[in-house]
Amino acid sequence: MQSHNPIVILLTYNDTTVMPNTDQIQLQRWNDPSSLSEALLREKLESQGFRCSRIDYPPGTVFPEHSHEVDKIDAVLTGKFRVTIGERQFDLMPGDALYIPRHVTHKAEVLGNETVTSLDGVKIG
Repeated sequence: MQSHNPIVILLTYNDTTVMPNTDQIQLQRWNDPSSLSEALLREKLESQGFRCSRIDYPPGTVFPEHSHEVDKIDAVLTGKFRVTIGERQFDLMPGDALYIPRHVTHKAEVLGNETVTSLDGVKIG
């Protein structure tokens, strides 16, 4: 049995008085999961103005509540990834992408025993 070392990341930013607009949170789903590929998903996100990095999160990875100074999108290639924003939970499956505006507090975790491969996108421009 393979041993996994969970990742726990603590992120802190300067306090801000900006009120985030949680109405802008958007969940996008891939139309045909059988046609999903990293290259096509990356192309889609980059066409929306995101610079993407591929990241693998092993089972047990947890991100405590945090926010970002930039608009972000998390897109899943493999595994299951839960993002919680306030009382709302988004369980992302392969092909799903969740847009999170800057300053929106959220937390996330890998679900199950499969590594999550994700495209982590940062809005540019």
